Amino acid sequence: MAYHSQFSNTKFRLGNMAVLPIRTRFKGPAPSETSIENEDIIDEALKYFRANIFFRNYDIKNDADRTLIYLTLYITECLRRLQKCQSRIQAQKELSALAISTFPTPGDSDFPLNGMFTKPSHNEMDRMKEYLQQLRQECSERILDRVIDSTTDKPSK
Repeated sequence: MAYHSQFSNTKFRLGNMAVLPIRTRFKGPAPSETSIENEDIIDEALKYFRANIFFRNYDIKNDADRTLIYLTLYITECLRRLQKCQSRIQAQKELSALAISTFPTPGDSDFPLNGMFTKPSHNEMDRMKEYLQQLRQECSERILDRVIDSTTDKPSK
C-alpha cells in the first residue's frame, strides 16, 4: 500500500495540485511553515520516498498527493544526478542548478505524469512555476543533508 499525504485539507491549489506551507528560506508563493516540529510536504516526500517509489500505480486521494508525487519525481532526478558527485560542494552545485533549471511542469508535453495532473490555467502558470521551483530548491537542500555524509563529505550509499 502506498503512502498518502496527511495534508488533505488545503484550500490553495494550482491546477489540481495543492499549494502547501513549507519551511524554507527560498522566496516563492508557498505559505510559510514556521514550526520546526511540524512536518511539511517535503519532509513527507523524503520520508515516504523509498516506499512510494516502488509502486507502479498510485491511487490519488487528494490534491496534496499530487504535490507528493511531483516531489517524488524530483527526488528521483536528484538522486540520479548525485550518483556522479564526489563531494558536498559538487553535489550542492549540481542540485542548485537542477532546482532552478527549466524542469517540465504539469501540462508541458515533456512532463512524464500528465495523466495525473491538470494543466494549470494561463493565469496560474507563472505562479505554479514559482511554487514548483521553490519546492525544488528546498527539497534539494534537504536531500543534501540526508545524502552527504558529514564526516567524509562524500555521498553515502
